[in-house]
Amino acid sequence: MKIPSLLLRFPRCYFSRRTYSVNFGFASRADFLGAQSLESAHRCHTKWICSSNCLRRELCQQAAPEQQAEGLSDREQRLVDRLYHGLIQRHRASLAEAITLIESTHSGKKKVAQVLLQKVLSYHREQEKLNQGKPLAFRVGLSGPPGAGKSTFIECFGKMLTERNHKVSVLAVDPSSSTSGGSLLGDKTRMTELSRDMNAYIRPSPTSGTLGGVTRTTNEAILLCEGGGYDIVLVETVGVGQSEFAVADMVDMFILLLPPAGGDELQGIKRGIIEMADLVAINKADGDLVVPARRIQAEYISAMKLLHKRSKVWRPKVMRISAKTGEGISDVWDKMSEFRDLMLTSGELLAKRRKQQKVWMWNLIQENMLEHFRSHLAVKDKIPLLEEKVLRGVLSPGLAADLLLKAFKDGL
Repeated sequence: MKIPSLLLRFPRCYFSRRTYSVNFGFASRADFLGAQSLESAHRCHTKWICSSNCLRRELCQQAAPEQQAEGLSDREQRLVDRLYHGLIQRHRASLAEAITLIESTHSGKKKVAQVLLQKVLSYHREQEKLNQGKPLAFRVGLSGPPGAGKSTFIECFGKMLTERNHKVSVLAVDPSSSTSGGSLLGDKTRMTELSRDMNAYIRPSPTSGTLGGVTRTTNEAILLCEGGGYDIVLVETVGVGQSEFAVADMVDMFILLLPPAGGDELQGIKRGIIEMADLVAINKADGDLVVPARRIQAEYISAMKLLHKRSKVWRPKVMRISAKTGEGISDVWDKMSEFRDLMLTSGELLAKRRKQQKVWMWNLIQENMLEHFRSHLAVKDKIPLLEEKVLRGVLSPGLAADLLLKAFKDGL
């Protein structure tokens, strides 16, 4: 980024200067503004301070996205610039196209997607600094067994939030078929009212065989939604056992939605779901199911007292709601706001996000290492042969794995 384009957003007379440098070659402010890039000033940290409204801008040495953009063609660079500017100007079409780009498995598009993500991440950090270091959006994970009423709850809950001037993004993860590899992606059709709301964005995505019911690019999609101006991001996934752990590593708060006739409290403990939940909502607490919902609520409250406390400032809550009638929906948002305020004040929320960044990095390493292993020249031709021997019972799976790993190591 060139310095004049950054500084001339404001009149120069509003700025005073504090400069400290090592081997810095500018003799005057005019010389400084005439510089064409930060390369000749890479050892300088300069603060421009707006005396009228205390607006501060600090220019520091960073890994510029332009450096990572090297190697992109002119067409790819124009695509990145178009999507980036459309995204920060809050165009829904640009957000949809950007998420499609990061979901692509094409190697060339992956490189373009990473350049776009780096630019969005830099913009995201800049906006968080202007927001006094507070997160721009509240990330909420929502899980539950099929038939718990997740889609109905999201539509009712999302409409309430948009009426309160929030912008809501819903990332609905749809399990892919293990036979055909396809997904219905029908969650959007079940949220007809919310999908027509201009302050809401619903994006169904296939798991494509990813373990845990979460797509490999869910983290990137969350970042893009926040860059697009959405302050509430809901990640919905089907409860398949592993999805709760995967979702909990990418959101600020995890909500478990349960039907009133889902078994006793031991069912939840056996699956390990309750340990991850910050809020348990018993849905469909209306009509003839009010009494069973009260019983399930009492059982879960007593069961959660036995669980290890994960936060110093928050004890998980159990609530009864009805997405059909709207009863208890506003109370859920009140509890979520209370959770966010407590976690922000204690510093646990920011610490949790930093930890999630590390988990995200290692997940990507595992995925890319497996892909690199399969395509490596030393093992690529041996994989089908050894797979055939394992199917015939000639080789044990463990021995076949050892042979492939040995061939991979020898070929490095």
